[in-house]
Amino acid sequence: MENKVIIQLKNISKSYGDEKVLNDINLSIRDKEFITLLGPSGCGKTTTLRVIAGFVEPDGGDVIFDGKKINDIPPHKRQVNTIFQRYALFPHLNVYENVAFGLRLKKKSEEEIKKTVGEMLELVNLKGFGKRNVDSLSGGQQQRVAIARALANDPKVLLLDEPLSALDLKLRKDMQVELKNIQKEMGITFIYVTHDQEEALSMSDTVVVMDNGMIQQIGTPQEIYNEPKNAFVADFIGESNILDGVMKEDFRAEFSGHTFQCLDKGFGISEEVDVVIRPEDIVVTDYEKGMISGVVTSVTFKGVHFEIIVDIDGFKWMIQTTKEQFVGDRIGLDIDPDSIHIMKKSEYSGRYGDYSTFSDEIEHLSDVTEE
Repeated sequence: MENKVIIQLKNISKSYGDEKVLNDINLSIRDKEFITLLGPSGCGKTTTLRVIAGFVEPDGGDVIFDGKKINDIPPHKRQVNTIFQRYALFPHLNVYENVAFGLRLKKKSEEEIKKTVGEMLELVNLKGFGKRNVDSLSGGQQQRVAIARALANDPKVLLLDEPLSALDLKLRKDMQVELKNIQKEMGITFIYVTHDQEEALSMSDTVVVMDNGMIQQIGTPQEIYNEPKNAFVADFIGESNILDGVMKEDFRAEFSGHTFQCLDKGFGISEEVDVVIRPEDIVVTDYEKGMISGVVTSVTFKGVHFEIIVDIDGFKWMIQTTKEQFVGDRIGLDIDPDSIHIMKKSEYSGRYGDYSTFSDEIEHLSDVTEE
């Protein structure tokens, strides 16, 4: 049985001056769900989180919590707690007192505080750290204290704004697993904000992909990856070759000068479409035998596989394969019907999916900016 809806955002909009940051956002969040708001910097994901927390008042629309409208309820009276990018711990208090802070505000007894703080520190693997000064802790340990402090207040919903972005890669991976385990153990709703696709796919029950202040798609990680709604989603969630195509009829698509069998239907006869093919779904074969063929223009060894760029009639495809190829090789490509995904044309058509300007450095420059 599906859990009940605990938070609803209805037609939420927010502008700062002329800039529309949120444009008619509608979202239902269920009890005990791990839901992630995913998108590039400036897409509106953090503003959405702050609207739920009560730090930002929407220009229009309603925030419903447990069936009641809470637009006018201040942040400290909402049954939510927020963990920010910068953990906002109190440097003059030790670990124990940081975790106890909210409980003292609520005038809990010393006995209850001791019990709760002990349970929370054990939950985040910091048993025995109570007397430590927070400044003496590593980034990962400070992160755990922030989580313990938020959970000690027994919120119904925990809001997490890019909480792992300051940690190094290995620690981030460890904390992703740990956060997911904590969420399961506590049985509360986590609303998580990130621009890291891998983080979203590995942790979430539901992913909400955002861009330009609008929700582009809502679905499970598998749905978002395998059935992207438009070229933006396809490109943002992993690597994608996105081509102009035409649906000749149900189950038959034409692109790259050839007609392919596919599993999609319900498009108009000869409707122009976007075609998505993931690099890992393409099979490398002999030049003469391939459905289509081209010339290798670059090869990068990625450990598990080679990332190969192939020029096919001037369009640069990316292929991930365990078979080593070399620059200048002429190769053929085979594509199974279930590896072809057809999408309707959108405002994002033609902007993504050709790897002629591809480089890792360009891709990572976008990670530096903050929302």
